[in-house]
Amino acid sequence: MVDSSSVAFYQENGYLLIKGLLTGQEADAYRAECHKVLARLAPGDPTWGSARRLTATRTELRHCHDAQFHSAAFSRLMLDPRFTGAATALLGRPDLQLHHTKIFVKPPEKGSPFPLHQDAAHFPHTKHTVTAAIFHFDDAPEEKGCVRVIPGSHRRGPLPHVEEGGWHLPITEWPLDAATPVEAEAGDALFINYLTVHGSGVNTSAEPRTTFLIQFRAPDDHPADDVHHSRGQGMMLHGTAS
Repeated sequence: MVDSSSVAFYQENGYLLIKGLLTGQEADAYRAECHKVLARLAPGDPTWGSARRLTATRTELRHCHDAQFHSAAFSRLMLDPRFTGAATALLGRPDLQLHHTKIFVKPPEKGSPFPLHQDAAHFPHTKHTVTAAIFHFDDAPEEKGCVRVIPGSHRRGPLPHVEEGGWHLPITEWPLDAATPVEAEAGDALFINYLTVHGSGVNTSAEPRTTFLIQFRAPDDHPADDVHHSRGQGMMLHGTAS
C-alpha cells in the first residue's frame, strides 16, 4: 500500500493521502461508532477563539480525546496492520509508539475551521518523527472543510506560533486559502508530519465531516517539553520500545 514512490512523496511534501486504507463498509461502521461515543459525552466545543473570527457566523466542533478508552473499536484500529504497515513504512523503522488519539466531527453547515499551524508547536519532540494519521469516515470534499496543507513546509523546521485565541501561525502571514486542499473519501487516511503546516476550512455542507486521528512517533523520539499528557501515551503499536 505504501511503496517507495509514496515514501518519497511523503518525505518531499510532508504528507501523504492513502486512498482506501479502509473499506467503505468499515468507514461506515467507524463513523457510527464515533457518533455513538460523542452522544454519550457531555457536549464540548474545542473551537479556537481565533477560528471564530475567520467566519461571519458561529461555528462548532465535537471531539473526544483518547477515544480507545471509550470504545474498543478504536483500539483495534490503532493495531490494524494496514495502519501500522503504512506508519512504519513512512517512519522508515519497525517500532511505532502512540502519542494520542482524537475524534473530530465538524457538524453540518457550521463545522469550525482551524487556522494554519504545526502540531509541533503543541507537543514538540526531539527528533521530529511525530506524525498524524487522519482517518476519514465520510467523504471530505473542500466544502466539508477538508484538511489543507502547505507542501514541503516541514523542511522549514519549527516555526514561531502566536497565541490569539488558539496556538497557530500568524493568520495575516499564513492565510488558510493559501494552503492546498486535500480532499478525501470515506476510507482514506491522510498522514501528516507534525512539522507540516496545515489547517482546515469550514464545513458548509449539509453533512458532518467525521474523522479519527492517531498521533504516533518513534519510541526514541522524546518530548522536548513537559506538555500534552494523554492516557495511553507511549503504548507500543508495533515493534518494541527502544
